[in-house]
Amino acid sequence: MANGSGKQNTYDAAFIGLRYFGAQLALFRGRARLLQAELAEQLGYSESTIASIEQGRRVPQQDFIERADDLLAAGGVLKTGAPFLEQARYPAFFRDFAVLEADCVSLYSYENQAFPGQLQTESYARALFRVRVPSLSDEDIDRHVASRMGRQGLLTRDPLPVLGFVIEESVLRRPLGGTEVLKEQLDRLVACSELRNVEIQVMPTRLKEHAGMAGPVVLLETSERRHLAYVEVQDQSTLLSGPEEVSVLEQRYGIMRAQALPPWESTSLIKRLAGEL
Repeated sequence: MANGSGKQNTYDAAFIGLRYFGAQLALFRGRARLLQAELAEQLGYSESTIASIEQGRRVPQQDFIERADDLLAAGGVLKTGAPFLEQARYPAFFRDFAVLEADCVSLYSYENQAFPGQLQTESYARALFRVRVPSLSDEDIDRHVASRMGRQGLLTRDPLPVLGFVIEESVLRRPLGGTEVLKEQLDRLVACSELRNVEIQVMPTRLKEHAGMAGPVVLLETSERRHLAYVEVQDQSTLLSGPEEVSVLEQRYGIMRAQALPPWESTSLIKRLAGEL
């Protein structure tokens, strides 16, 4: 299993696939009579990156896979393996939900600590992973950031899902990564709010109480019309599917939407805060 430190279990199926891909890459590189340094130079990557991929410690990007397959005359073997590496991009505790999220009909999220992953800029996501305790390695940070950016295809996927986000006002004011990172993130929020399938609301700090006091939650409707809820705390997650459990969280979220600022007022506040930075 993968935990918050980014460590991997030898028997984690996703990482077995990653190691197998690395072994295939090393095999085809050997057949092409290329050293790691030579392959790195021809593909435009560092030698350490090639070594990490071959050792199953780093998930290769799609561009790398396609170019390596062509350069090494792998005949599509490396390209064919690409889809099986997707799950290795995510922490083990998140993988089941990541699969459901990618194919959802609708998704509603309440966040009170950080901006929702689907809306984060790369700089903000990187800053978030850099403050993780225990500290993550640079490779793990790169992997987590890449996976988070990859999830954002959900915003413009065809067919478009219905997406709703309620974010605590305090999140909009916390300068994680510095004021420049925060301003870029707020601008990103404004841009996302203009997408016709995305609704963003801010939960104002002035409220003495609201229905989201129990913490963050994500509600999801699958393509099979199943209603699920996902709750994550301190890298421990729970995927709820029981009708009664999910119904309670849907009721809370409905009240939260009513208590939060309406979308137009939320966007106005976000623009004002960005303008102050």
